[in-house]
Amino acid sequence: MAALGTIRKRGVTLIVIIGLGLFAFIAEEAFRSCEATSNEQRQQVGKVLGEKISVQDFQALVDEYQEVIKMTQGRDNLTEEELNQVKDQVWNSYVNSIIMKKEAEKVGLTVTDAELQNMLKEGTSPILMQTPFVNQQTGRFDVSLLTKFLADYKKASSTTPQVAEQYQKMYNYWKFIEKTLRQQTLAQKYQTLLSHCLLSNPVSAKAAFNAQNEESDIQLASLAYNTINDSKVTVSDADIKAKYEEQKEMYRQYVETRDIKYVDFQVLPSAADRKAIMTTMTEAQKSLQEGADPAQVVRKAQSQIAFTGIPVSTKVLPRDIATKIDSMAVGQTSAPFETSYDNTLNVVKLISTVQIPDSVEYRMIQVGAETVEKTRERADSIYKALAAGGDFEAIAKKYGQEGSKQWFTSAMYEAAPSIDADTKQYIEALTQSEGLKNVAFTQGNVIVQVLSRKAMSTKHVAAVVKHTIDFSKATYSAAYNKFSQFVSESKNATELENNAKKYGYKVLDRGDILNSEHTVAGVRSTRETMKWIFDANKGDISPLYECGNNDHLLVAALTGIHKEGYRDMASIKEVLKNQVIRDKKFEQLKEKLAGVTSVEAAKGKGAQVNPVNQITFAAPAFIQATGASEPALSGAVAATKAGQFCPRVIKGNGGAYMFKVVKKAQRGGAKFDAKAMETQLQQQALQAASRFMNELYLKADVVDNRYLFF
Repeated sequence: MAALGTIRKRGVTLIVIIGLGLFAFIAEEAFRSCEATSNEQRQQVGKVLGEKISVQDFQALVDEYQEVIKMTQGRDNLTEEELNQVKDQVWNSYVNSIIMKKEAEKVGLTVTDAELQNMLKEGTSPILMQTPFVNQQTGRFDVSLLTKFLADYKKASSTTPQVAEQYQKMYNYWKFIEKTLRQQTLAQKYQTLLSHCLLSNPVSAKAAFNAQNEESDIQLASLAYNTINDSKVTVSDADIKAKYEEQKEMYRQYVETRDIKYVDFQVLPSAADRKAIMTTMTEAQKSLQEGADPAQVVRKAQSQIAFTGIPVSTKVLPRDIATKIDSMAVGQTSAPFETSYDNTLNVVKLISTVQIPDSVEYRMIQVGAETVEKTRERADSIYKALAAGGDFEAIAKKYGQEGSKQWFTSAMYEAAPSIDADTKQYIEALTQSEGLKNVAFTQGNVIVQVLSRKAMSTKHVAAVVKHTIDFSKATYSAAYNKFSQFVSESKNATELENNAKKYGYKVLDRGDILNSEHTVAGVRSTRETMKWIFDANKGDISPLYECGNNDHLLVAALTGIHKEGYRDMASIKEVLKNQVIRDKKFEQLKEKLAGVTSVEAAKGKGAQVNPVNQITFAAPAFIQATGASEPALSGAVAATKAGQFCPRVIKGNGGAYMFKVVKKAQRGGAKFDAKAMETQLQQQALQAASRFMNELYLKADVVDNRYLFF
């Protein structure tokens, strides 16, 4: 009881302590939860209709599509620009597929496995024609080839790792095609369903026919807006605000954009740098002329193109080198010449020109033994047996090989960046002559028999010294130090502009940058700058960024932030002001033309009168007198009968107009076909409806954070 009394006496204190303890526990859990949520958000590339995609999942989709492109185009790598395109395509495909899936679910649309199987049996989908499962005889997709591949794929795990890897790549490619086919089919179903809501009728068909084919010739009186000086028009803030409210929907944006001022300086080689490179090229030219080893000369000059000593066609050489070789004689060495498109200095020596085949049919036996000496002995024995008329395939099988015929083409070696001595010897054995050869390599021998040589073509052995005209470390260091000093002295956008003049830099403006862009101001490797732009506050100055191909220095000032929603009036004040000026000029011109009842009377008021012919309702008339396209004028002309003068002053884009319709006539040869016009209208409606994805996208609450990761 005493203990209970003590507890009661200290009840308030205990409650406070317990309360603080509970709060600390809850706060800790809440902090952990917030931290986990924050970490999750930091790993999110984006969100569509509430569905999140992580950077890992998105990268997997990019890798998937990248492998598809590599396989279909036979390439090993993509350029940075191509990879950016892949990322955009994957993002758009992902967003569209999520949106379409949700919309299709609402109306009960699906693509069943049975439907997919029917599509494969029919084989008419264009996407199926991009697969390897096309029958070469019929030129059509053959589902039996696919079935055979899938059966072989299941057994591929028991083969060699290399074969299994190839099967896996092909299987991944097919799964991508299958997924794409499902997505496209679902979208087509939805669009077909939508198309059945769009109808036409004979009345609208007749109206559309007349709009396209009824032509009017008029006498037009024009008073251009530019006949009134802008200084004669007074525009108040109230006028601008009223115009903004009138056109507010025109200035709605669905994603945030940002404005910057920036200085981008490209570091270029100095005169001393160019002189040093020219010295290297002159020395290379002299060495080649004197007959020095071309491989050593090319290596010493640090050429971009290694010397292989193998004859190649000019089509695999850089364009400037191929052009130079075409005008050279064997043994000639060119003077150093500059190529602007790749910023290089070049020297070329044409060593030889030969006629060799592009394709060689051959068969071979690889020879190996415990030692090099035994290998040579065995190779000599095999060679003598074959030379004496021995059966090639039988001897090959004796040594565990097929000895079957195969083809060797110039495409297999011409583009190789380097070729070792053994490979060079092997290529020469296949391409230089026909017959049987015993080729001795460092570690073994190969007996080759060239059976036929086809597509003889001219090939060249040339030593090429191609060297980029690059800046030195000293030049870059000097440029960096100067730019760094400029950045350190610039604390705001005003100082950035003032200091740029002092340092000899140019400040540029870039407005409405989207976070979906891959570069800033078209400069490569500016992802960090992009991240800064969308994390900075208005008025901030960025750090100095080294970007481009390590040859650009960049600094930016954030000058504007345009949030999702309606543009603030201040950011479009000049646009609104110009429209108010146009409106007020029209009112002045309208007042000037008040009471005018003929084209001649309008001319007396200062209007320029010209004939304008073949005006139709379906297209805006272009008026040379004002230099403007005028849809309102086309509408007014269509509503006015032949021989009548329109007493109303027409407000156009370039001026005020009055007119008289001189003649109306149907376009020559045009005949009304109700069914044909209804079909045309329905096609136009379908074309308009095909943009339904844009509307669905705007309602999908899409969040795109790719700029944070890619």
